[in-house]
Parts: sequence; structure tokens; C-alpha cells
Amino acid sequence: MRLEQVAWDHPASISLRAAQRAEIEQRYGTPDSEPGPAPTGDDITAFFVAFNNDTPVGCGGLRELDPTEAEVKRMFVDPSSRGTGVSTAILARLEQFGRERGYSRLVLETGDQQPDAIRFYSREGFERIPNFGYYVDSANSLCFAKQL
Repeated sequence: MRLEQVAWDHPASISLRAAQRAEIEQRYGTPDSEPGPAPTGDDITAFFVAFNNDTPVGCGGLRELDPTEAEVKRMFVDPSSRGTGVSTAILARLEQFGRERGYSRLVLETGDQQPDAIRFYSREGFERIPNFGYYVDSANSLCFAKQL
């Protein structure tokens, strides 16, 4: 597996994000379950794709919230590659990027219908925090943070 920082509009980025949104739609029963503005190429600070040979198998990005903090966005691993360490590698790369940028903390939001994500982030050292930003009034949102 290799990790590459890619543009938001890179074909692998587009296909993985589409698969992530389709899975979220299936879990929540709606195509628009995101409480805040969806990330765009203009507001994503860095986006990484994991490849198995030339096949994109996972992705994740960071959206800077302020000079000390960034939000993890669009973490996704193709179901065929889950349990192989792809998500751990992507998150480690996001944390490394965050430290290099001088962030002191990463935050994220996930949904209450994503127990696998909740377990993963908890295992990786993220702790539950009060909902922040656009997620404050979202009943389905669970927010987490990790000091870098």
C-alpha cells in the first residue's frame, strides 16, 4: 500500500468520496445527512488516497479550522480493504501532516449510525468532546478530538 497526497478533484479522490457518500446515504436513509457545509477543493487543506498497487482503497483529508486545529474529513476505506490497516495508515498520515503544519489538535464528527468509526477513532486516541461548530444542534452527530 502507498499513500499519496492528491488534489480534491483527482479521479481516485472523486471515486472514493462518492463511495463514502453512498455508504452514508444507505446508513442514514438520506443523501444529505451532513449537518454542515460539505468539504470542497477550496477548503480542504490536504487530501490523501491509499492505493493497493494502482487501485484506490481509502482516503481522508483535513480542513483547517484555525491555525491550531483541523477537522478530519471524508475518511473512508473500501469495504474490501477494511481490517487491513488502511484506515490506521491514513489517519497516521493526517496526524503527521497536522503536526508538520503546527496544529495542536485534530477534531472530527461522525454519526451515531457508524459504530465502526466510533470504535476506530476511540482506539486511535480520539476522545469524545461536546459537539462543535455546525454539529452543535445535530442529534445524530458525535464529535471527537485528539491532541497532537
